[in-house]
Amino acid sequence: MAVLAAGPKRGSKLISKPKSEAHTLKRKRDEEGLDALNQRVRDINVKDNDYGTFASLPLSQPTASGLEASHFKALTDIQKQAVPHALKGSDILGAAKTGSGKTLAFLVPVLENLYRKKWTELDGLGALVLSPTRELAIQIFEVLRKIGRYHNFSAGLVIGGKSLQEERERLGRMNILVCTPGRMLQHMDQTAAFEIDNLQMLVLDEADRIMDMGFQKDVDAIVEHLPRERQTLLFSATQTKKVSDLARLSLRDPEYVSVHEAATSATPSTLQQNYVVTPLPEKLDTLWSFIRSNLKSKILVFLSSGKQVRFVYEAFRHMQPGIPLLHLHGRQKQTARLDITNKFSASKNSCLFATDVVARGLDFPAVDWVIQLDCPEDADTYIHRVGRTARYERDGRAVLFLEPSEEEGMIKRLEQKKVTVEKINVRQKKQQSIKNQLQNMCFKDPELKYVGQKAFVSYVRSIHIQKDKEVFKLNELPLEEFSASLGLPGAPKIKFLKGDNAKNLKNAPRQAVSSSEDEGDGAAASGSGSTAKKTITRTKYDRMFERTNQDILTDHYSKLVNDDQGQSSDVNNADEGQDFLTVKRRLSDASSVDSEAEGKLLLPKLDSRKMVGKTPINVESKRKEKLLKSKKKLLKLKEKGQKLVFDEEGNPHQIYELENEDQFKQRGAVDVQKAKFLEGEQARLQAADLADKQAAKAKRKEKREKRKAREVEEAADDDDAGGRQAVLAPFEGDIGEDLDALDDRDESEVGVSADPVKKRPRKWFEDDSDGERTSQRRRKGEDDIQEPETLEDLEAMASGLLR
Repeated sequence: MAVLAAGPKRGSKLISKPKSEAHTLKRKRDEEGLDALNQRVRDINVKDNDYGTFASLPLSQPTASGLEASHFKALTDIQKQAVPHALKGSDILGAAKTGSGKTLAFLVPVLENLYRKKWTELDGLGALVLSPTRELAIQIFEVLRKIGRYHNFSAGLVIGGKSLQEERERLGRMNILVCTPGRMLQHMDQTAAFEIDNLQMLVLDEADRIMDMGFQKDVDAIVEHLPRERQTLLFSATQTKKVSDLARLSLRDPEYVSVHEAATSATPSTLQQNYVVTPLPEKLDTLWSFIRSNLKSKILVFLSSGKQVRFVYEAFRHMQPGIPLLHLHGRQKQTARLDITNKFSASKNSCLFATDVVARGLDFPAVDWVIQLDCPEDADTYIHRVGRTARYERDGRAVLFLEPSEEEGMIKRLEQKKVTVEKINVRQKKQQSIKNQLQNMCFKDPELKYVGQKAFVSYVRSIHIQKDKEVFKLNELPLEEFSASLGLPGAPKIKFLKGDNAKNLKNAPRQAVSSSEDEGDGAAASGSGSTAKKTITRTKYDRMFERTNQDILTDHYSKLVNDDQGQSSDVNNADEGQDFLTVKRRLSDASSVDSEAEGKLLLPKLDSRKMVGKTPINVESKRKEKLLKSKKKLLKLKEKGQKLVFDEEGNPHQIYELENEDQFKQRGAVDVQKAKFLEGEQARLQAADLADKQAAKAKRKEKREKRKAREVEEAADDDDAGGRQAVLAPFEGDIGEDLDALDDRDESEVGVSADPVKKRPRKWFEDDSDGERTSQRRRKGEDDIQEPETLEDLEAMASGLLR
């Protein structure tokens, strides 16, 4: 204590006292500032609403600094009306034109409400922002990062197409989440550390789209997990007003904020809107001509399906219009979609073919033209599409392509939404036809043809499933001409156009299906209550064999290879021009072919040695012509020979030849002939077996004689050398006689065990070591044989062998 009292030292507690006081003072100032901010928010007068800039609103310093750094100063109409209500904690239904700044209208209240509640990372998720598309979610998140850069909140982006595991690891620490409904529901079901019990705010951007049937189940499941005590904000250009939708979200006395309620149009005033009545087969021609006339513009083209987007992009890319082309649809990977949106945003002159995945909320800078090649499903979709241009009071132009049957109904729907569209005509001088080019490309590129067929089917399906049948009249569309305009040789078969009950028939059990061929029209017209109809069970194989054109290739092939003798000239003239493929010349006989025709249709004068018979060979392809030039491959075309056997009289017969049935029966009964045949075959086999044994015996005897001769020669050489003999002659003779006796035994005695063969006597040049090695190789069970030392021993050994 004395040391501390003597004076302040470096690192002592006396030095840290001013720091604690500074923290206390800072905390006190923050609390006073927060109380003052809350009081200013409570004093907001939403009726007068004289706020014109963000600086005039009661905002915290971090939010105000982020808005100023991002160059957001003046309030738009929707922001001016929605932000004060949201700051006071009210639920909001916000409707405003596209490009009016709805994103800031809900992001600023999100940051402010969490800041005033002193939200930290330990408090968990405080705000949830739902978006219908990934691209819009990315755009919202980027704006949140800009204006919230000075806050201490943690924010995350949760969309499909990214690593689920990485999102799980960070999800539990997030205060603000921007996500799509499907991915959010997946984390609610699978991520254990994700808690939303303390949620304060729920935001739905493009709420009418999220409340559609496509997201209804996901949104319902998400809302069930959320706490009831929360603030809900709904924003869209075409806001939903259904009581059922609002009840599902548990809104509490929502404030309906609409900017264009009293306006003359639901679209920006700076947007120039027109429509062109174009027959369906001429749409691609008109689009190509338009792009060629606006190469220095930024164009966004909307189509109804992803397969159409891919076909138009691939076809135009091959023809090279002179402007960069891009395409975007929902079937692409997330990285590719993000890359394409960035490229189109950064480009000055380009053309983007896209589906409605980019129709809502996305902010593409300086889009000059919005072309709707396919009619939108309703007026709301039209408003969202054209909203990609003329944003933030800039100029923009939009053109809608309508088929003659769609004009009246669609214009009426737009007028009901206060949208005025002016009709214009196409300059015929600048109109270019690309039908021949598309046909040529589809003929050369089977993959492009396949994509074109899929595009045709997807377009017809998109018309078929539309609810507004006053606008979309599928029966009045020229589908055959439309398929030809895509470069296809014919309209592809469409399964879902069989009738309204096609799906029911497909899913029904395999039961009775009435046969119109057997009953006729009269039986069908007898009434639906008749139960006496003839019923059959038809499978896919039955339908396959009922095809009327299943033998076209067979007839053509038969006409190609068979002679047509007997057909009159008038029949040929009547059938001329009706076959899909016709044969110019047929060869009926090789003798009737002149040398010139033979050089064209046949092989170049085949040698008779290379052919069996005189049948000419038609050369249908280069492959067969090349094949017939090879001697090895030519053998495959030669007639196969037959192997013959000759009887005693010299007559040829096949190896396996069937006997006359009558002759067979004359020789007796079948059982008798069978027994006789088996008896003869058995006797033949026994004779053959005996002959084989005698041949084997003779062979062994010959070997034995050769061995004896060789041993005699060796013995003679030993005598000349003065050596002594190792084996007595009588002993060798006895062994030979014993082997002959063994050969003479019957086959039945072979299996009987005989006396073991004794070990041969050791020769004069063998020593004891050789005998030891030989005894090691001796089989188990053999008795040791003593070496004979005297003549009596040898005689005893010989008598043992002769027993």
